[in-house]
Amino acid sequence: MGKLNYNEISEIVKCIKPSSKVLVPPLPGCDAGVYKVDNDYYGVISTDPCAGVPQDWFGWLLINYSSSDVALFGAQPKLAAIDLLGPEGTDYKVYKRIMSQACKAAKELKIDIISGHTGNYPVISQLVGICTVEGFVKKNKLITPMASRPGDLILLVKPLGLEILTNFAITNYEKSNALFGFKNAKNLRAMVRHQSCVNEALLLADCKGVHAMHDIAEGGLILALNEMANLSHNGFEVVYDKFVIKEEMKRFQESFNLNMIELLSISSSGCLIASISPDRKEEIVKMLTKKGIINRIIGKFTQEKKRFLILRNRKVGFPINAKDPYTKIFYSG
Repeated sequence: MGKLNYNEISEIVKCIKPSSKVLVPPLPGCDAGVYKVDNDYYGVISTDPCAGVPQDWFGWLLINYSSSDVALFGAQPKLAAIDLLGPEGTDYKVYKRIMSQACKAAKELKIDIISGHTGNYPVISQLVGICTVEGFVKKNKLITPMASRPGDLILLVKPLGLEILTNFAITNYEKSNALFGFKNAKNLRAMVRHQSCVNEALLLADCKGVHAMHDIAEGGLILALNEMANLSHNGFEVVYDKFVIKEEMKRFQESFNLNMIELLSISSSGCLIASISPDRKEEIVKMLTKKGIINRIIGKFTQEKKRFLILRNRKVGFPINAKDPYTKIFYSG
Protein backbone atom coordinates (compact mmCIF):
# COMPACT_ATOMS: atom_id res chain seq x y z
CA MET A 1 0.00 0.00 0.00
CA GLY A 2 1.07 3.58 -0.61
CA LYS A 3 4.41 5.06 -1.56
CA LEU A 4 6.74 3.34 -3.98
CA ASN A 5 10.17 2.52 -2.57
CA TYR A 6 13.30 4.68 -2.76
CA ASN A 7 14.74 3.07 -5.90
CA GLU A 8 11.43 3.12 -7.78
CA ILE A 9 10.83 6.80 -7.05
CA SER A 10 14.44 7.62 -7.97
CA GLU A 11 13.92 6.03 -11.38
CA ILE A 12 10.61 7.81 -11.97
CA VAL A 13 11.94 11.32 -11.27
CA LYS A 14 15.12 10.93 -13.35
CA CYS A 15 13.42 12.54 -16.36
CA ILE A 16 12.75 15.77 -14.42
CA LYS A 17 15.26 18.46 -15.34
CA PRO A 18 14.66 21.40 -12.98
CA SER A 19 15.60 24.95 -13.92
CA SER A 20 18.01 27.08 -11.91
CA LYS A 21 15.04 28.55 -9.99
CA VAL A 22 14.30 25.16 -8.41
CA LEU A 23 16.30 24.71 -5.21
CA VAL A 24 14.77 21.43 -4.00
CA PRO A 25 13.50 19.27 -6.89
CA PRO A 26 11.48 16.06 -6.50
CA LEU A 27 13.54 13.72 -4.33
CA PRO A 28 12.68 10.40 -2.62
CA GLY A 29 11.86 11.17 0.99
CA CYS A 30 11.46 14.90 0.41
CA ASP A 31 7.79 15.81 0.79
CA ALA A 32 7.96 19.31 -0.71
CA GLY A 33 9.79 21.19 -3.42
CA VAL A 34 11.37 24.63 -3.16
CA TYR A 35 11.86 27.36 -5.74
CA LYS A 36 13.17 30.91 -5.74
CA VAL A 37 10.44 33.57 -5.71
CA ASP A 38 12.71 36.62 -5.55
CA ASN A 39 15.83 37.77 -3.74
CA ASP A 40 14.13 37.52 -0.34
CA TYR A 41 11.65 34.64 -0.47
CA TYR A 42 11.38 30.98 -1.43
CA GLY A 43 8.18 29.18 -2.41
CA VAL A 44 7.47 25.72 -0.98
CA ILE A 45 4.99 23.37 -2.67
CA SER A 46 3.63 20.01 -1.53
CA THR A 47 0.86 17.72 -2.73
CA ASP A 48 -0.78 14.79 -0.95
CA PRO A 49 -3.66 12.35 -1.45
CA CYS A 50 -6.38 11.62 1.08
CA ALA A 51 -8.48 8.43 1.11
CA GLY A 52 -9.87 5.94 3.59
CA VAL A 53 -10.14 8.48 6.43
CA PRO A 54 -13.15 9.38 8.62
CA GLN A 55 -15.67 11.15 6.36
CA ASP A 56 -16.53 13.82 8.92
CA TRP A 57 -12.89 14.98 8.83
CA PHE A 58 -12.01 14.24 5.20
CA GLY A 59 -11.76 17.86 4.06
CA TRP A 60 -9.93 19.00 7.19
CA LEU A 61 -7.33 16.24 6.85
CA LEU A 62 -7.00 16.90 3.11
CA ILE A 63 -5.91 20.48 3.76
CA ASN A 64 -3.71 19.69 6.74
CA TYR A 65 -1.72 16.83 5.19
CA SER A 66 -0.10 19.04 2.54
CA SER A 67 -0.02 22.09 4.80
CA SER A 68 2.00 20.11 7.34
CA ASP A 69 4.57 19.22 4.68
CA VAL A 70 4.93 22.88 3.73
CA ALA A 71 5.25 24.00 7.37
CA LEU A 72 8.01 21.43 7.96
CA PHE A 73 10.13 23.49 5.58
CA GLY A 74 9.55 26.56 7.76
CA ALA A 75 7.04 28.05 5.31
CA GLN A 76 3.63 29.50 6.16
CA PRO A 77 0.98 27.75 4.00
CA LYS A 78 -0.89 30.30 1.86
CA LEU A 79 -2.52 28.81 -1.26
CA ALA A 80 -4.27 25.52 -2.05
CA ALA A 81 -5.73 23.61 -5.01
CA ILE A 82 -8.05 20.65 -4.41
CA ASP A 83 -9.11 17.69 -6.56
CA LEU A 84 -12.06 15.58 -5.38
CA LEU A 85 -12.55 12.37 -7.38
CA GLY A 86 -15.28 9.85 -6.68
CA PRO A 87 -16.90 6.70 -8.05
CA GLU A 88 -19.54 7.07 -10.73
CA GLY A 89 -22.83 8.11 -9.15
CA THR A 90 -21.35 9.95 -6.18
CA ASP A 91 -23.87 12.59 -5.06
CA TYR A 92 -22.64 16.17 -5.40
CA LYS A 93 -23.69 16.71 -1.76
CA VAL A 94 -20.78 14.47 -0.70
CA TYR A 95 -18.36 16.84 -2.43
CA LYS A 96 -20.16 19.87 -1.01
CA ARG A 97 -19.80 18.52 2.53
CA ILE A 98 -16.11 17.75 2.08
CA MET A 99 -15.43 21.12 0.49
CA SER A 100 -17.13 22.82 3.44
CA GLN A 101 -14.76 20.94 5.77
CA ALA A 102 -11.78 21.94 3.63
CA CYS A 103 -12.85 25.59 3.59
CA LYS A 104 -13.10 25.60 7.37
CA ALA A 105 -9.62 24.08 7.67
CA ALA A 106 -8.21 26.56 5.16
CA LYS A 107 -9.73 29.47 7.07
CA GLU A 108 -8.12 28.24 10.30
CA LEU A 109 -4.71 28.22 8.60
CA LYS A 110 -5.35 31.45 6.63
CA ILE A 111 -5.05 29.61 3.33
CA ASP A 112 -6.81 30.68 0.10
CA ILE A 113 -8.24 27.85 -2.02
CA ILE A 114 -7.69 29.06 -5.58
CA SER A 115 -8.29 26.11 -7.92
CA GLY A 116 -9.25 22.45 -8.23
CA HIS A 117 -11.21 19.76 -10.03
CA THR A 118 -14.23 17.66 -9.02
CA GLY A 119 -15.77 14.70 -10.83
CA ASN A 120 -17.09 11.13 -10.90
CA TYR A 121 -15.17 8.40 -12.74
CA PRO A 122 -16.06 4.71 -13.28
CA VAL A 123 -12.43 3.61 -12.73
CA ILE A 124 -12.45 4.97 -9.16
CA SER A 125 -13.85 2.73 -6.42
CA GLN A 126 -13.78 5.14 -3.45
CA LEU A 127 -13.52 8.84 -2.77
CA VAL A 128 -10.04 10.30 -3.28
CA GLY A 129 -8.91 13.83 -2.54
CA ILE A 130 -5.67 15.46 -3.67
CA CYS A 131 -4.54 18.76 -2.23
CA THR A 132 -1.61 20.91 -3.33
CA VAL A 133 -0.47 23.64 -0.96
CA GLU A 134 2.01 26.45 -1.53
CA GLY A 135 3.70 28.48 1.19
CA PHE A 136 6.41 31.08 1.44
CA VAL A 137 9.45 31.50 3.65
CA LYS A 138 12.28 34.01 3.97
CA LYS A 139 15.50 32.68 2.46
CA ASN A 140 17.32 32.56 5.79
CA LYS A 141 14.44 30.67 7.46
CA LEU A 142 14.20 27.72 5.07
CA ILE A 143 14.49 24.28 6.73
CA THR A 144 14.87 21.07 4.72
CA PRO A 145 14.96 17.40 5.75
CA MET A 146 18.41 17.03 4.20
CA ALA A 147 20.16 19.36 6.66
CA SER A 148 20.59 17.18 9.76
CA ARG A 149 24.16 17.21 11.11
CA PRO A 150 26.29 14.59 12.86
CA GLY A 151 25.89 15.12 16.59
CA ASP A 152 22.41 16.59 16.27
CA LEU A 153 19.84 15.20 18.68
CA ILE A 154 16.70 13.56 17.31
CA LEU A 155 13.58 15.12 18.80
CA LEU A 156 10.29 13.21 18.58
CA VAL A 157 7.15 15.36 18.78
CA LYS A 158 3.84 13.69 19.76
CA PRO A 159 3.11 9.98 20.33
CA LEU A 160 3.65 7.37 17.63
CA GLY A 161 0.51 5.96 16.04
CA LEU A 162 -1.91 8.61 17.23
CA GLU A 163 -3.35 8.87 13.71
CA ILE A 164 -4.29 5.19 13.62
CA LEU A 165 -5.68 5.21 17.17
CA THR A 166 -7.85 8.25 16.46
CA ASN A 167 -9.18 7.03 13.11
CA PHE A 168 -9.89 3.59 14.53
CA ALA A 169 -11.79 5.07 17.49
CA ILE A 170 -13.93 7.14 15.11
CA THR A 171 -14.66 4.44 12.52
CA ASN A 172 -14.94 1.48 14.91
CA TYR A 173 -16.98 2.90 17.77
CA GLU A 174 -17.95 -0.28 19.62
CA LYS A 175 -14.62 -2.07 19.07
CA SER A 176 -12.64 0.92 20.31
CA ASN A 177 -14.85 1.25 23.40
CA ALA A 178 -14.23 -2.41 24.20
CA LEU A 179 -10.50 -2.21 23.50
CA PHE A 180 -9.62 1.07 25.21
CA GLY A 181 -12.55 1.69 27.54
CA PHE A 182 -15.31 4.22 26.85
CA LYS A 183 -13.51 7.24 28.35
CA ASN A 184 -10.19 6.59 26.60
CA ALA A 185 -11.92 5.90 23.28
CA LYS A 186 -13.89 9.13 23.61
CA ASN A 187 -10.65 11.05 24.29
CA LEU A 188 -9.04 9.51 21.21
CA ARG A 189 -12.00 10.53 19.03
CA ALA A 190 -11.44 14.11 20.17
CA MET A 191 -7.80 14.10 19.07
CA VAL A 192 -8.25 14.23 15.28
CA ARG A 193 -6.61 17.64 15.10
CA HIS A 194 -3.37 16.11 16.34
CA GLN A 195 -3.00 14.68 12.81
CA SER A 196 -1.72 18.07 11.72
CA CYS A 197 1.77 19.27 12.62
CA VAL A 198 1.49 22.76 11.08
CA ASN A 199 1.54 24.45 14.49
CA GLU A 200 4.42 22.39 15.89
CA ALA A 201 6.51 22.72 12.71
CA LEU A 202 6.14 26.50 12.56
CA LEU A 203 6.99 26.81 16.27
CA LEU A 204 10.15 24.76 15.76
CA ALA A 205 11.04 26.67 12.60
CA ASP A 206 11.29 29.83 14.70
CA CYS A 207 13.77 28.19 17.09
CA LYS A 208 17.51 28.53 16.68
CA GLY A 209 19.25 25.19 16.40
CA VAL A 210 16.52 23.34 14.47
CA HIS A 211 18.34 22.08 11.37
CA ALA A 212 15.88 19.64 9.76
CA MET A 213 12.37 18.25 10.19
CA HIS A 214 10.35 15.36 8.77
CA ASP A 215 6.81 14.18 9.43
CA ILE A 216 6.05 10.63 10.55
CA ALA A 217 3.23 9.75 8.19
CA GLU A 218 2.91 6.69 5.96
CA GLY A 219 5.64 4.20 6.82
CA GLY A 220 5.95 5.58 10.34
CA LEU A 221 9.16 6.24 12.23
CA ILE A 222 11.07 3.67 10.19
CA LEU A 223 10.48 5.46 6.90
CA ALA A 224 10.89 8.97 8.35
CA LEU A 225 14.25 8.30 10.04
CA ASN A 226 15.65 6.40 7.06
CA GLU A 227 14.53 9.10 4.62
CA MET A 228 16.09 11.86 6.69
CA ALA A 229 19.34 9.90 6.99
CA ASN A 230 19.36 9.22 3.23
CA LEU A 231 18.82 12.88 2.42
CA SER A 232 21.47 14.18 4.83
CA HIS A 233 23.97 11.31 4.34
CA ASN A 234 24.17 10.61 8.07
CA GLY A 235 23.74 7.60 10.29
CA PHE A 236 21.84 7.56 13.57
CA GLU A 237 21.15 5.65 16.74
CA VAL A 238 17.85 5.76 18.62
CA VAL A 239 16.67 4.23 21.88
CA TYR A 240 13.44 2.22 21.78
CA ASP A 241 12.56 2.98 25.40
CA LYS A 242 12.61 6.71 24.60
CA PHE A 243 9.86 6.47 21.97
CA VAL A 244 6.56 8.07 23.00
CA ILE A 245 3.98 5.27 22.77
CA LYS A 246 0.58 5.62 24.42
CA GLU A 247 -0.80 2.79 26.54
CA GLU A 248 -3.70 2.52 24.09
CA MET A 249 -1.20 1.80 21.32
CA LYS A 250 0.33 -1.04 23.33
CA ARG A 251 -3.15 -2.56 23.72
CA PHE A 252 -3.78 -1.95 20.02
CA GLN A 253 -0.51 -3.72 19.17
CA GLU A 254 -1.55 -6.77 21.16
CA SER A 255 -5.06 -6.82 19.71
CA PHE A 256 -3.87 -6.74 16.08
CA ASN A 257 -0.78 -8.87 16.73
CA LEU A 258 1.59 -6.20 15.43
CA ASN A 259 5.29 -6.97 15.60
CA MET A 260 7.89 -4.32 16.44
CA ILE A 261 8.56 -3.42 12.79
CA GLU A 262 4.84 -2.91 12.17
CA LEU A 263 4.55 -0.79 15.30
CA LEU A 264 7.44 1.43 14.22
CA SER A 265 6.03 1.59 10.67
CA ILE A 266 2.57 2.67 11.74
CA SER A 267 1.24 5.80 10.06
CA SER A 268 1.48 8.72 12.48
CA SER A 269 0.42 11.88 10.62
CA GLY A 270 0.86 14.93 12.86
CA CYS A 271 3.89 13.43 14.56
CA LEU A 272 7.34 14.68 13.53
CA ILE A 273 11.05 14.29 14.12
CA ALA A 274 13.46 17.21 14.23
CA SER A 275 17.24 17.34 14.08
CA ILE A 276 18.35 19.84 16.70
CA SER A 277 21.64 21.23 17.98
CA PRO A 278 22.57 19.78 21.41
CA ASP A 279 23.28 23.25 22.81
CA ARG A 280 19.69 24.33 22.03
CA LYS A 281 18.05 21.23 23.50
CA GLU A 282 16.88 22.75 26.79
CA GLU A 283 15.20 25.83 25.33
CA ILE A 284 13.49 23.86 22.52
CA VAL A 285 12.19 21.16 24.88
CA LYS A 286 11.11 23.79 27.40
CA MET A 287 9.21 25.75 24.74
CA LEU A 288 7.30 22.70 23.49
CA THR A 289 6.58 21.44 26.99
CA LYS A 290 5.31 24.85 28.10
CA LYS A 291 2.82 24.76 25.22
CA GLY A 292 1.63 21.29 26.24
CA ILE A 293 3.23 19.53 23.27
CA ILE A 294 4.54 16.04 24.09
CA ASN A 295 8.17 15.65 23.06
CA ARG A 296 11.16 13.44 23.75
CA ILE A 297 14.82 13.20 22.71
CA ILE A 298 15.11 9.68 21.26
CA GLY A 299 18.65 9.55 19.90
CA LYS A 300 21.19 11.33 17.73
CA PHE A 301 22.51 11.56 14.18
CA THR A 302 26.05 10.28 13.62
CA GLN A 303 28.95 10.77 11.25
CA GLU A 304 29.10 7.02 10.79
CA LYS A 305 26.56 6.00 8.16
CA LYS A 306 25.28 2.99 10.11
CA ARG A 307 21.82 3.03 11.68
CA PHE A 308 21.18 1.49 15.09
CA LEU A 309 18.32 0.81 17.47
CA ILE A 310 19.16 0.38 21.15
CA LEU A 311 16.72 -2.27 22.33
CA ARG A 312 16.85 -3.57 25.90
CA ASN A 313 20.40 -2.23 26.30
CA ARG A 314 21.52 -4.01 23.14
CA LYS A 315 22.50 -2.25 19.92
CA VAL A 316 20.91 -3.79 16.82
CA GLY A 317 20.48 -2.65 13.25
CA PHE A 318 17.61 -0.22 12.73
CA PRO A 319 14.98 -1.61 10.30
CA ILE A 320 15.46 -0.39 6.73
CA ASN A 321 12.12 -1.38 5.22
CA ALA A 322 8.83 -0.17 6.69
CA LYS A 323 5.77 -2.41 6.88
CA ASP A 324 2.86 -0.06 7.55
CA PRO A 325 -0.07 -2.10 8.95
CA TYR A 326 -2.77 0.43 7.94
CA THR A 327 -4.34 -1.96 5.42
CA LYS A 328 -4.10 -4.88 7.86
CA ILE A 329 -5.97 -2.85 10.47
CA PHE A 330 -8.66 -1.16 8.40
CA TYR A 331 -9.25 -3.54 5.48
CA SER A 332 -8.69 -7.02 6.90
CA GLY A 333 -12.38 -7.47 7.68
